[in-house]
Amino acid sequence: MRVGTFVLAGQFPGQGTGEALHRAIRSAEVAEESGLDSVWLAEHHFVPYGVCPSAVTLAALLLGRTRRIRVGTAVSVLPTQHPVALGEQAALLHLTSGGRFSLGVGRGGPWIDLDVFGGGLEAYEKGFPESLGLLLDWLRKPRVAGRGERYRFPEVAVVPRADELFDGESGENPCGPEVVVACTSPKSVRLAAENGLPMLLGMHCGDEEKAEMVGLWRAAALTAGRSRESVREAGHVSAGVAQIADRTEDATETLVKAMPGWLRQGLDAHVTVDGRHRVMRDPVGYTEMLCGIHPVGPPRLAADRLAATAERTGITRFALLVEGSGDLVATEENVARLGTEVLPLLK
Repeated sequence: MRVGTFVLAGQFPGQGTGEALHRAIRSAEVAEESGLDSVWLAEHHFVPYGVCPSAVTLAALLLGRTRRIRVGTAVSVLPTQHPVALGEQAALLHLTSGGRFSLGVGRGGPWIDLDVFGGGLEAYEKGFPESLGLLLDWLRKPRVAGRGERYRFPEVAVVPRADELFDGESGENPCGPEVVVACTSPKSVRLAAENGLPMLLGMHCGDEEKAEMVGLWRAAALTAGRSRESVREAGHVSAGVAQIADRTEDATETLVKAMPGWLRQGLDAHVTVDGRHRVMRDPVGYTEMLCGIHPVGPPRLAADRLAATAERTGITRFALLVEGSGDLVATEENVARLGTEVLPLLK
């Protein structure tokens, strides 16, 4: 079982962006100190839901401050940036960190970001497969040309080469950074499977939905010619929420008091690129739902819920939101308890 944290750098009501970012950084440092496996960093623009606009930039900072823990993006949004620029940054972080960087990518949402960064609605609705293909080429080949509808450029040399780093104790098998795809629909699941890439599944999904998506991914990967061994060892990541307390009631109360205000403020700030209608979740009901399906409660209950998810879905990697209290000290304590009290119960 590989348990890590999911960091949104959420700006809770009454807080400044500096406070949110400091809490995010400290939660990652405590995660390493407490023995957790990884830190996954979200990326958002123009909203207090998450105040980190560049997950790769924050990843670079955290890789420099840590020595063991894996740091990943969850996710870098492809329609709002050039795949080659992202590939260059990913290669740089992969090589300079000794292979501790994971690149999570996704399609994002139909937000005003698409206008601001020049991607446009078409990049969101149709361009993700092309962007992903170009990114993968950049991470795997010595020379790359852009020959798609959106990206067209002459062949250029890939520098630095991400696959110059060698994997394993034997020093064999050159490899690039791990690439993970955020999946929210059958279309994105099939795209990830065809490319042999593990999925990142959202914290809003329960075990049954995640199990269905894993089943779809396996079938699509095998149909695409992927080996049974690679399908079996795909390494999908399940996002969730974790709040550790001596009593379930206390853990739930902490989140129900703090998260709805953050969710209401943060999600209401999203502006669509084309004025399309948005259906908003009830913040209190959503928080209560998350508390009911994720590791929220005493260490034993938290460990049991993680183990149950692993058994039902086959997923053994977790990215858990730990900042749901909105408080720095409480977040540090939550991360420490997750690593020192919950993790030993899973081994």
